[in-house]
Amino acid sequence: MALHQGIQRLLLIGAHLDPRVRAPTSQPPAALLPLVEAVAGEHQRFDERALHFGNRYRSGFWAIYLLSALAVLCAVMPLALGWDSPRHLLHPYAGLWAIGEVLLISTVIGIYWRGHRRDWQGQWLRARTTAELTWYLPMLAPLLDFAAPQSESASAAVPNWYIRVFKSGQHLQETDEVTRLCARCQPLACEQLATVWQDPGFVSSYAQWAIDILEQQQHYHHAIATRQHALLHRVHRINTWLFGLTALGALLHLAVHSLWLSLITTFFPALGASLHGALAQSEAYRLAATSERLVVQLQSAVARICAALGEASTPIDIALKAAIRSAIALIMEEHQDWQMLVKPHHLPLA
Repeated sequence: MALHQGIQRLLLIGAHLDPRVRAPTSQPPAALLPLVEAVAGEHQRFDERALHFGNRYRSGFWAIYLLSALAVLCAVMPLALGWDSPRHLLHPYAGLWAIGEVLLISTVIGIYWRGHRRDWQGQWLRARTTAELTWYLPMLAPLLDFAAPQSESASAAVPNWYIRVFKSGQHLQETDEVTRLCARCQPLACEQLATVWQDPGFVSSYAQWAIDILEQQQHYHHAIATRQHALLHRVHRINTWLFGLTALGALLHLAVHSLWLSLITTFFPALGASLHGALAQSEAYRLAATSERLVVQLQSAVARICAALGEASTPIDIALKAAIRSAIALIMEEHQDWQMLVKPHHLPLA
């Protein structure tokens, strides 16, 4: 478990989260199985890379915020304990708190330096984009006309399948790996998919597979929205208590002169600000809102695929291709929006 996941799990102790619903399993059509297997290794490699750097980046800024609050605590603890007084028995050890403060600040600097130098955020975003594009390649492949000779189709000469389907590179960023994978899988796709649309069994199984994948995405984004809303609510409640106790401590300080009250009025605001800063940098509210919207849009995409299968006036292959193309475009656009949401939040903000 990554640090940021452990912190969030701790914050959500006792929170009511919807029970996990098992997402539908997806079984690709037999004609697509070789292509799925061909891209599985690359997808796994980039997915693991994205998880690695994503965990480092998110754990990094959570650690920076919370360690900064602990550094404030170390700064005021000698005063609260009375160790700063020369008459106190433990006065010779008061410097240990200063050493702790320096160590915490040094750790913060080290996290920032390492994360910025190794570009944790940039590597996370690039790997996640490549993993996403690789994952949807087998679903995208049947939308291409592999039977058309390259001399008769200008788009057929373009190696990247996303550009060929969407006639644009708007969904693509740093995707040389995807282009190379498309070129490598081109002969296999030509062999497997040249005549699949003439097979009614393939059409129905392809549509069902696409529906299952979209429903998996619905479950995933529903879980994200639920968790982010719960996290926002819990941190808001904690901050309400922290700043309420700070105000109470400040009022009591007018009548009772206690160094422990100084500790409360110093550390509690620092901790509250750290929690708020980490939550703001994670864009919890906008992630929750985006995921909620995407759940609804994915449901509409599933409905369009089902409607395409039931249309009698329009050739099924044309309607189904349009519906699945629209669903993949929706997912890619939301991924691009997520990139634009996360990219401005570098470790220096923490």
